[in-house]
Amino acid sequence: MPKRKHAQRPASESEEDYIDNCDSSYNEISRAKVTRKTRKARKKGHENDSSTVVNSISGHPASMHVISAVEPMRIVLLEWYDKVHDARKMPWRKKFDPSLDVEERAQRAYEVWISEIMLQQTQVATVIPYYNKWIAKFPTIRDLAASDIETVNSLWKGLGYYSRAARLLSGAQKAVKELHGRLPDNAKDMEAKIPGIGRYSAGAISSIAYNHCVPVLDGNVHRLLSRFTALYAQPKSKRTLDVLWAGAESFVKQSKRPGDINQALIELGSTVCAVRDPLCSNCPLRLWCKAYQRTQLTVSHAGAVETDIEELCLVCDSIPSDEDIGSVTIYPMKVERKKPREELDSVNVIEWRSRDSRDRWFLLVRRPEGGLLAGLHEFPTLPNLSGATASASNMAEIPYKLLQELLVHPPYNNKGPLKKLSSSNSSYNISKVVQVTPVGDVVHVFSHIKKTYRVQWVLLEGDEIPQLRPTISPDQNGNCTKNLKGKQKVSEVSEVDLNTIPQTLSAQWVPLTQVEDANIGTGVLKVWKLVEKLWTTPR
Repeated sequence: MPKRKHAQRPASESEEDYIDNCDSSYNEISRAKVTRKTRKARKKGHENDSSTVVNSISGHPASMHVISAVEPMRIVLLEWYDKVHDARKMPWRKKFDPSLDVEERAQRAYEVWISEIMLQQTQVATVIPYYNKWIAKFPTIRDLAASDIETVNSLWKGLGYYSRAARLLSGAQKAVKELHGRLPDNAKDMEAKIPGIGRYSAGAISSIAYNHCVPVLDGNVHRLLSRFTALYAQPKSKRTLDVLWAGAESFVKQSKRPGDINQALIELGSTVCAVRDPLCSNCPLRLWCKAYQRTQLTVSHAGAVETDIEELCLVCDSIPSDEDIGSVTIYPMKVERKKPREELDSVNVIEWRSRDSRDRWFLLVRRPEGGLLAGLHEFPTLPNLSGATASASNMAEIPYKLLQELLVHPPYNNKGPLKKLSSSNSSYNISKVVQVTPVGDVVHVFSHIKKTYRVQWVLLEGDEIPQLRPTISPDQNGNCTKNLKGKQKVSEVSEVDLNTIPQTLSAQWVPLTQVEDANIGTGVLKVWKLVEKLWTTPR
């Protein structure tokens, strides 16, 4: 669920637009599927549940979560927004101009698209300088489409969630190639035809750039409407999302300023209806907010409402007795996050030095275009090691295995089959591994993976910088194949199998002074900073 986080930048890296495929309406849920037995059970639970005071699952009507008679709400919401919309100096936030022609509206859509994708999981203050640099480099969608992933990633460096950048590039290229150089002018086609645009992004772009009455539901609006309707239910369930999407739609339906309403809801959720310490006294919607109203009620009043069993809400769960019923922060329902899986990678910072000069070069390999950290560079890595493979003796062997894949004339080990493998290259001036130094561990957390990078510094020395193998090209199935003549087959490679080494699209030697400026992710930069201490810290 890509939320726009404006209060705190997360340490994790993840992607995907907000829940994209929740198109059905809450009102379309068939209550005929609820059996008489289920209703009796809910009624019994209502009579016997003494732990729930504010919002029992069987104690309120479903109509509580339906937003109606919205015009007074829209008026005060827009009055509030008109006062604050320039407060944070967002360069992409502009008033809708009905006089714009087709090309100018398409340009506006491009600007909103860039800002919306950047704002996913990233706070506004962080995005502003990135947005300004991006628009200076790629002022139009055609400028972006003419670029390449290396240039795009260089501008995105440090912003995290790098697949967003790759999707912007592929989306721009598709728009130029197939859609006359413009994003579609409606939310349905945007979502269907442009990579990385889901229901939320399509709604934001369409309403802001084209003034279409299309709702949005990002993390801020999700939280705001959960409180506004006192909806205590599984946050990501389809029924919950149907309720919230319907509520968001109520605000923009037949509105003259749908883009401003959507931005107002996002701004209100971000700055006033915050996750912690919400400023309810500053909220223009508090008169209609059911969560706020319930904090003002006494316990006796809260339990006094009787509801026809046929009209009971079937979405909400019971609020546990240990929740603070006097605060709106009980909404939305809190769920325990799935613990990320843990993986151990061997990261090898491979340096080459000339025997006759002070030149220092480091080997970087480029990750595939798809998947985690797509298209970024990293130090040669053997991922997801098992316990046995991570032993000290095996860790020392890993650089040799990696170099077998990366160099035309790799250095040979002094023991085992790899020495035999490389002996046929004895006529070449082969660089030698003069040391393998364990450096330590770096922990880097993605949204779904906790990576431990076990780092070692590998020093090569020779007369000439080692020649890299030709670029590896992915086949039609996304698998990488090499067009290398005369390459020997490897067998018996100790406990580290070369087949487990990820096939990279390219490798390059980078001078010491340029490593930090390469297109590397935050985790790789942590690794580099750790290794750098070996020669920068006095001993």
